Amino acid sequence: MTSKKKEKYSLILDAAQKVIAENGYHGAQVSRIAKEAGVADGTIYLYFKNKEDILISLFQSRLGELVEQFNARIGEAGSASEALRQICEIHFTQLERNIELAYVTQIELRQSSLELRKAIGQAVKPYIQLIEHMVRRGMETGEFRADLDPKLTRLLLFGAMDEVVTSWLISGCKYSLAPLVEPTVGFFLRGLR
Repeated sequence: MTSKKKEKYSLILDAAQKVIAENGYHGAQVSRIAKEAGVADGTIYLYFKNKEDILISLFQSRLGELVEQFNARIGEAGSASEALRQICEIHFTQLERNIELAYVTQIELRQSSLELRKAIGQAVKPYIQLIEHMVRRGMETGEFRADLDPKLTRLLLFGAMDEVVTSWLISGCKYSLAPLVEPTVGFFLRGLR
């Protein structure tokens, strides 16, 4: 993709994020996304097959960016505990900074069709696998208990972070997520050690 096409692709994804956050996935019209992006309706279909493809691409793009941040920060972490702390911190701070993305990832995922949820699940998979990798790393180094089930542990960790952000959204974002990093991670680390 040329840089001009990449720019337009990004504009469309940014517009889709905004429109879906404001109107919900089912209430978001492709024409509204096009208008928000400043492109003709037909231009959308040069980049995406349909509205579902836009939402899937949005998840792949945004979660891919988060996974890149996780990988960069985890490389600096000296332990599995610190890596999990970094993951939680990035998860909370990035979604707090981007409330539109938080609405799309936390609310819209739960309201979409089974097929769409499966496709989005594939976009979330690298994130979940990263958490599992950190759990396994901690088990291998003796930092975490050897009797942990890494797959269950990763689901519990991800589920807890997910629920904290969802509750924050439902409350109207009346508080900051940043102070919740340490209590969230600390709770799990006590169980993992």
